[in-house]
Amino acid sequence: MELDNLYQEVILDHYKRPQNKKLATIFDAQVHHVNPSCGDEIDLNLLIKNEVVTSITWDGVGCSISQASVSILTDLLIGKSITEAYAIHDNFVTLMQSKGAFSGDESVLEDAIAFAGVSKYPARIKCALLGWMAFKDASVQAQANLN
Repeated sequence: MELDNLYQEVILDHYKRPQNKKLATIFDAQVHHVNPSCGDEIDLNLLIKNEVVTSITWDGVGCSISQASVSILTDLLIGKSITEAYAIHDNFVTLMQSKGAFSGDESVLEDAIAFAGVSKYPARIKCALLGWMAFKDASVQAQANLN
C-alpha cells in the first residue's frame, strides 16, 4: 500500500469514527470556530488541570479533513502538558503552511502526519487547521481563566 493511500485511510478512519466527539459539560474554555471559505464548523471544549490537557471534546460539521483533523488532535494532545501540546500544535501548523516542502515529524505528529499531502492544496489547509486554531484559542482562554 502506498503511503498516500495509508494516509487517506487514517483520515477516513477518524472521519468515520471520530474521537472525543461529544461536548463535555465541564470545561475551562469553550470556543466556536468557522471556516468561512467552506462553512466547516467546530465547537471545542477544553479542560486543563495542573498544566496538563485533561480533556478536549468537540462537535462539528464539515468535510472529512476538518473533522478527522480535530479527532486526531484530541488523541494527540489529551494527557500532554500545555507546553508539549503547543510544540505539537506548532509542528502541525508548520506542516500545513509548508506547501508540501516540509514532510513533518512523525515522532511528534503521529497520525496527524497523514495531513502532509493536504499542505499542497491551499484551499484545504484551512480545513485541516480549523480544530487546531480552535484548540489554540481555547487554551489561551483557559489559561487566562485559571489566572
